[in-house]
Amino acid sequence: MNADPKDVEALIREKYSGDTEAEGLSADIMRLEGGEPLAYVIGHIPFLGLSLDLFSHPLIPRPETEWWTEELATYIGDRPLRVLDLCAGSGAIGLGLLKLCPNIHVSFGERMEEHEAVIRKNIEKNELDAARADIRIGDLFAPFADERFDLIATNPPYIPNTRKLEGSVADFEPSEALYAGQDGLSIINRICKDAPNYLNERGELWMECDIDNIEQASAKAIEDGASYTKIRTDQYQRPRLLVAYY
Repeated sequence: MNADPKDVEALIREKYSGDTEAEGLSADIMRLEGGEPLAYVIGHIPFLGLSLDLFSHPLIPRPETEWWTEELATYIGDRPLRVLDLCAGSGAIGLGLLKLCPNIHVSFGERMEEHEAVIRKNIEKNELDAARADIRIGDLFAPFADERFDLIATNPPYIPNTRKLEGSVADFEPSEALYAGQDGLSIINRICKDAPNYLNERGELWMECDIDNIEQASAKAIEDGASYTKIRTDQYQRPRLLVAYY
């Protein structure tokens, strides 16, 4: 297929500083023609004023995630909270919060070991305070035994296995960051079950969900100990963010 001219223009501008004769450009255009996402070809993506490297090919941060991360940062303000960015991937959520919230500490939890290096690089590259961050590798809450947080922020896998995604997503982005069982709730259910054990009193869970299963996720959070929940619509007026209060 032919590459989108707007993608080619962005590639030349962002990766090659406008040089249309640059070495490697033709190969990168071929990558675009093969369906590879522009963000992977460029190698980085903007997020809340940060430039996030993607060399380990984590899930590409979406505008919806950027929207609610900014909402969360405004809500936190300058409070000295301890935050867990669970299923961190590139670290987008936690990094955005580190930039915008001067007094928080962020722990990044990620299952895939290869993403640790990209999170560290993004902290360094964006001149964020590494003393206010730590990174743990392991399955969900496993690396955080006996620890508690004021707030858990997460964009977990939530797409049903049966849903057909466009090729640029299905063929290139990590399936383990996308799919979560037949109903898309296998990871969300585990987070809802375990979150109360890792939250301080009056703690909160901010979790991105699929628009088709967010009501079920809300019910699961209540069943597993949340005092109440709120479902918030994103910038496209779709139910996207579940906030559970404990």
